[in-house]
Amino acid sequence: MTNRQREVILSIFQSALTAVDGRACVRERLKERPLPGEIYMVSLGKAACAMAQGAQDMMGDHIVDALIITKKGYAEALPWPVLEAGHPLVDEASLEAGRQLLTFVNKIPRDAAVLVLISGGASALVEALPPQINLEQFREINRWILGSGLDINNYNRIRRRLSCLKGGRLAKLLSPRRVLCLVVSDVPGNDLRAIGSGPLVADEDLRRPLAVKGLPDFIIEALKHMPPAPAPDDVCFQNVKREIVATLDNAKSAAVEAAKKLGYQVMLETSFVSGDALEAGARLAKKLLRSDSGTVHVWGGETTIRLPESPGRGGRNQSLALAAAMMLQGQDDVWFLAAGTDGTDGPTDDAGALVDGGTIARGVNTGLDAKRSLDQADAGTFLEASGDLVQTGPTGTNVMDIMLGLKIQKGN
Repeated sequence: MTNRQREVILSIFQSALTAVDGRACVRERLKERPLPGEIYMVSLGKAACAMAQGAQDMMGDHIVDALIITKKGYAEALPWPVLEAGHPLVDEASLEAGRQLLTFVNKIPRDAAVLVLISGGASALVEALPPQINLEQFREINRWILGSGLDINNYNRIRRRLSCLKGGRLAKLLSPRRVLCLVVSDVPGNDLRAIGSGPLVADEDLRRPLAVKGLPDFIIEALKHMPPAPAPDDVCFQNVKREIVATLDNAKSAAVEAAKKLGYQVMLETSFVSGDALEAGARLAKKLLRSDSGTVHVWGGETTIRLPESPGRGGRNQSLALAAAMMLQGQDDVWFLAAGTDGTDGPTDDAGALVDGGTIARGVNTGLDAKRSLDQADAGTFLEASGDLVQTGPTGTNVMDIMLGLKIQKGN
């Protein structure tokens, strides 16, 4: 029974991923409204290769040249250069990718058309820093932010200020070329300024003081070196057209339809799951326990975790799932999945975890303690021992996180 119900949850999750596959979404958009003539292409992010393949499917030899930049381990064989760089922390490969992007852009004829494909992760994968900030300083800034509990919007507000590419600056570099930008959204509200830190988007926020409380002095000092950004009415944005081709809502809707086809009652949770991962895990598990038998819950969002000085293995979804498992302990009629749609969760190769009422007991039997694992940001070690980690490999998309809950009739 347990294996059958786990397969049900995983099949629903797969349906969600299929609906937001970068290759299919780009291909369908270009099939509906083809781009005329020859095109230069730039594809950035965790879904960069999949999105580039979608463009290749429809445009083939009309793509004169292209540059693809993606996460390490996510590269695929394509007719054009594919660069791999660091994520979630910028590394030297990210800066080299930034240098190559600048070189590529400079070689594009000024009367050419450019297709830019952007997905989540681009903020870290390709970067050009102001001369006053070196790589180690920038990594220190990012490490502090990642462990601070700041949400993705405030994280990106800081990163946009310290980039020579983001916050509309790439639009300035591409001007006056005609640009179509297709986007897979990985941020709440699908804010184009935040996706990939908005390289092609006007950002009025950059013209105001940054109102984020609690920043350490070294970040405040770095922000004094913000490079110039184009004003919202700059002519560089006149030839840029932007469209979102895949969102978290698309993935959630597909999960709902998949669950209905399997005969389940479905609760589509419209609120965005955010905030502390441990609190969210407990909250979602309680709601699952209170639901009727034969129900599938579909949530989506992106939580945060505060990291200790020496964090263990795992990411926000593994922490969320383990916190849920503590609430579900001893129940034999509930299952809960939390996973990243990009196939990774934090600095791990695991997408997340699928837990049930026996998760805690299985982990305890190996000598581990769930609360201690959560306190040490080491949920992944516990969940590996309990046999509950989910691994998908690169998915070709990135629309934040999906959480699924299943409750069945006891004894069925």
